[in-house]
Amino acid sequence: MAVLGNLSVNLEIFYRKLDVPEMAVGDTAQVTIYLELPKQVENAKGKEKIQVFEGVIISKHLNKAQIDSTVTIRKMFQGGGTEKVFVLNSPWLKEIKILSKARVKRAKLYYLRSRTGKSARLQKRFK
Repeated sequence: MAVLGNLSVNLEIFYRKLDVPEMAVGDTAQVTIYLELPKQVENAKGKEKIQVFEGVIISKHLNKAQIDSTVTIRKMFQGGGTEKVFVLNSPWLKEIKILSKARVKRAKLYYLRSRTGKSARLQKRFK
């Protein structure tokens, strides 16, 4: 037991993902999530489902190299908007694709919450 007490295990090695793409605020991203739906009845099995969430990255928190880094993605749907915060190193996140990039002048795009229609569009950035 004394031998195991001397070992220091860095848990970040086990949880960090190496395939997280470079992303910036204003990019349009498509995130694939693995969901487990709870049991509704005692004998029923829990269901599993893959869900895709696509929207504009409005904020990034911390560097992607850190274990608890997150991104907030905003999706406009039928005149209303929804936002989700994703932990980049979560085991429930299966894939992140960057679909397009936009030119923005701010670090956080929270002003998009009050905009709809054409005023909520961002200027595309070409390489």
